[in-house]
Amino acid sequence: MSWKTVTLVALALLAGLFTLFQMATRLPEPPAHQVFINGEVLTMNADNPVVEAVSVRGERIEAVGSSDAIMALVDEQTEVIDLRGRTLLPGFIDAHGHFPGSGLRAVAVDLSSLPVGSVTRMEELLQRLREVAERTPEGEWVSGFGYDDTLLAEQRHPTRAELDSVSTEHPIGLLHVSGHMVVANSPALAAVGIDADTPDPEGGVIARDPVSGEPTGLLEESARLGVAAAMLDVGVMDMLRMVKLASREYLAQGVTTAQIGGADPRTVTGMHWVTRLGMLPLRLEVFPMESEFRELMRSGEYDPADYQTERLDMGAVKIIADGSIQGYTGYLRQPYHSPFHGDAEYRGYPAVLREKLFEQIAWLHAAGYQMAVHGNGDAAIDDILDAFAAAQRAHPMEDPRFILIHSQMLRQDQVQRMVELGVTPSFFAAHTWYWGDRHRDIFLGPERASRISPAAWAKAAGLRFSSHMDTPVTPMLPLQAAWSLVFRETFGGDVLGPEQRVDVMTALRAVTIDAAWQIFQAGERGSLEPGKLADLVLLSGSPLEDPYRMRELEVEGTWVGGARVYRRP
Repeated sequence: MSWKTVTLVALALLAGLFTLFQMATRLPEPPAHQVFINGEVLTMNADNPVVEAVSVRGERIEAVGSSDAIMALVDEQTEVIDLRGRTLLPGFIDAHGHFPGSGLRAVAVDLSSLPVGSVTRMEELLQRLREVAERTPEGEWVSGFGYDDTLLAEQRHPTRAELDSVSTEHPIGLLHVSGHMVVANSPALAAVGIDADTPDPEGGVIARDPVSGEPTGLLEESARLGVAAAMLDVGVMDMLRMVKLASREYLAQGVTTAQIGGADPRTVTGMHWVTRLGMLPLRLEVFPMESEFRELMRSGEYDPADYQTERLDMGAVKIIADGSIQGYTGYLRQPYHSPFHGDAEYRGYPAVLREKLFEQIAWLHAAGYQMAVHGNGDAAIDDILDAFAAAQRAHPMEDPRFILIHSQMLRQDQVQRMVELGVTPSFFAAHTWYWGDRHRDIFLGPERASRISPAAWAKAAGLRFSSHMDTPVTPMLPLQAAWSLVFRETFGGDVLGPEQRVDVMTALRAVTIDAAWQIFQAGERGSLEPGKLADLVLLSGSPLEDPYRMRELEVEGTWVGGARVYRRP
């Protein structure tokens, strides 16, 4: 895609800009001076001190310390907030997610099963789609998200034929809970040109009927991209509805920095305007997707400054190296525990061939870009680390801060390589809660499942790491992300790998200062220190007092740049 093409895409958005200007709202302004006193203030700075009070001048922190010391700064213009013993800490940072994906409920059908939703049978799933199809104009897409084949009674994916039974007057696309697979009906497949003669794309699979060779409707990894793009190609107004809904959800959970973990130019252009027009009450970290920005980057036409605003930062370049363990598309060194379609040697597959991954990482590293590479399976992680090691040998960089997203099946020998290479993991630690039982029983077996997201190994080796929810794969719950690092409890009530648990303060750092450090923002946010942005979250109680109940704590207030943007009803 050339810069001219991107400009034309941006111009296409102008049709909705008049509406955007009409809807633009003035973000709340911070008081000139406000102080927070009589609380448990978790500063999350290098020494993790706990103090009583904070002083904020405008959008930045002036001082932290005792209530008496902070009250000495008060004058007749100061707003005084009595915390009454509650806990104040830095606003949570989404280390990896897909904002505004949690707003999909505004435009698509939620098909989630426990512990997120309630769909348990195929007929329930199909009925939800029928109800939406009946009120959708003919020819328009009907989209669903969040279904999980392993939690349906039938233990399988929906089929093309079943979606055709819902409707053939609408293209229908369903996004798997992992985000790495799509199921489509006949009109949806036809819309993107997939039929029995369509070859599997590199890094993807078109599932086929073993007798007829016709597509069953299931599209894995790169094969899903056409349908996924079409079903999620929403208009300006729907995009704004998603942004509004997602923003409310994030702020209600104390998130002050959201992330788009892999964006195309059209999405970034839209979010550029949303932030410029004062319609986003939180900060946004954007990881441009390498495959979508490749031509712009290699032609020299990509300039992060063209997209950045006061609230939007263009960060690491994203590459997806493999898929999802629970989708059987994660690339493992040893075969899956339960054979996939009877194949006892099946190990998944790379989304990017090893040679191509080496070339992509080498070019980006030589060009000076920070990178964030998705790697779940340990075979994929081997390829990623080998590619980065080669890039570092060719073009040494003192602090590359290469982010390995998910790092789910990270082995202990790979942890040591990460230390040597300057690689930092972002763990999807809540996998233990949402999929831990099935990882143990279906996908990985007890031994490998016990060491998913091995935070204790990382900490012992001196690796700084973050913890994320991959929203909308799971709901935006930063305290769940921290809780899972501490307890590693499964939805079924077992503890998965107790030896990989870490302490509460380490877990809280993984959703605050260490998440900020990963994206080179620790100088501005992530801890409560003089001079930093006053991005704050107020909790109803202390995560230190009763750590097991940490995820039950209520967020009572959220501040971005000193301005209160959420108050618990």
